[in-house]
Amino acid sequence: MKRLYADIHKRIDEFDLDVLIESDAARIGILGESGSGKSMTLRSIAGIETVDSGHVEAGGRVLFDSASKTDLKPQKRNVGYMFQNYALFPTMSVLKNVMAGLGRATEENRIKASDMLKRFRMDGFEDKLPGELSGGQQQRVALARIMVTEPELILLDEPFSALDSYLRDRMQVEMLEMLDEYDGQVVMVSHSRDELYRFSEELFILSDGHIIRHGEIKDVFREPGNAMAARLTGCKNFSKIRQIDGHTVEAADWGVTLKLKRKVPDTVHCIGYRAHRFEPVWGGMQDNCVKCDVVRVDDLPFEKNYYIRTLREDEPLCWSVQGEEQRIIDYRGLPDYLKLAEDDILLLE
Repeated sequence: MKRLYADIHKRIDEFDLDVLIESDAARIGILGESGSGKSMTLRSIAGIETVDSGHVEAGGRVLFDSASKTDLKPQKRNVGYMFQNYALFPTMSVLKNVMAGLGRATEENRIKASDMLKRFRMDGFEDKLPGELSGGQQQRVALARIMVTEPELILLDEPFSALDSYLRDRMQVEMLEMLDEYDGQVVMVSHSRDELYRFSEELFILSDGHIIRHGEIKDVFREPGNAMAARLTGCKNFSKIRQIDGHTVEAADWGVTLKLKRKVPDTVHCIGYRAHRFEPVWGGMQDNCVKCDVVRVDDLPFEKNYYIRTLREDEPLCWSVQGEEQRIIDYRGLPDYLKLAEDDILLLE
């Protein structure tokens, strides 16, 4: 049975970690800024961190329960944990590093470790030291050491943070391929929305020690629900609103009135709009448009960011353009207005 249930309460100085993660998804992502409690959550599930109270269960086994005083040691939890720096033993060979996950240095364990290295295309490297391997090869060894123990749950703590952008992209693809045959659950924490969008089926967004949004990955990006979740999923444009009626709001920071077909709940106090979703309009003004008054342009390698004047001088709108859309602008010139498509307007509490 694939099911993770982690109800974790822990206080360190002035920081409170209070999270509930419940999921039967095969690939679970936890997104949050540095200091939000992501790694602490993983360490609490693994038993590396002492939890004040709560209940942790994986694969039908209780790993921690404060009510019954159950607290399995990390080595008894059958949970594989990959640290950010992979935590390979620097003076031990690749083979011995993988065997370390099995405990005793028996012939049977040597054969199991060798077979796992072949599976991860690391045969021929058995006698190498970790310092002689590339970052990607070290990651394969670290994952082989986890997988050889046949864990019920794998926890990945920012596994790509130490890699450059090219290697990071390649290793994300490789890791997904390597985990294809794994039948248990995998939880990955990251501050990168792109990594987690590629990896996750279900996403939990963590801010200041609390889950502020969770659900299927595409649903969370489509409807983040609140401004912090929208920001963490990549939204750059926000405005406070004043409701005129159930279907009309004034975006106070942008100086535009938006008319919507859907009803705007009373709990909505802010709207967001993703930078790449604006629709250029040449000619007369249409509904739900802002004047395209460009105050700055950032010419980046693969896109241009146009910054549009708003009523707040310190927060212009960001419009990101690339590819065919940029070629049209190069030919026709900048549009007169930018239209906000209703389906892309984020209603935020």
